Amino acid sequence: MDRDEILSWVKAERLGLADLLDDLEDHEWEAASLCSGWTVRDVAAHLTLSTGSPLLGTIRDVIRARGDFNRMEADKARERAARFEPAELVAHIRATAGSARRSLGSRPLDPLVDMLVHGQDIVRPLGRVREMPVERAIAALDHVRVDISPAYGARKRLRGTRLVATDVEWSAGKGPDEVRGPVGDLLLVATGRAAGLAGLSGPGAERIAATL
Repeated sequence: MDRDEILSWVKAERLGLADLLDDLEDHEWEAASLCSGWTVRDVAAHLTLSTGSPLLGTIRDVIRARGDFNRMEADKARERAARFEPAELVAHIRATAGSARRSLGSRPLDPLVDMLVHGQDIVRPLGRVREMPVERAIAALDHVRVDISPAYGARKRLRGTRLVATDVEWSAGKGPDEVRGPVGDLLLVATGRAAGLAGLSGPGAERIAATL
């Protein structure tokens, strides 16, 4: 895909999420997100890291976390959430919406996946709605499906499964177990969110549920 187009999608998603975060009540910032152990505020803080962390600092933090990248990300998100007020986090997301900077080792589509999925991590527990543009969700899902990164785990989770979108003409994967549902819910399940299961059907849904 064209990197300029991907960057324009990421910018639009960041600005849209910043608008949504601006609308949250104080208690919603402290509510639990879909990410286990993370509040909405922690997730918002996490989304400022890729455009706000210098490379040398990131390398130092990975060493401090003994090579555990997920642990490092969690520690930094909570530290940043405690350091900055919600309005400051929103301002950072908005000010760096067009930034091409990415986290260490990430690929051009990873920030798009982050914005789409973490946006749902925030809104679904709050009972709010944030639509995923179908074209962007398909690009993110195609990326997650084939990416070897253990951060997603989708290749193992979806092995032997054929995914079929019900809200757009799209399908992918091979295997006897078919899973059908909106592309946004397929993306959530592919990235390990059980919240996406409610919108899915088919013989493969139960098997995937057991892995989440």
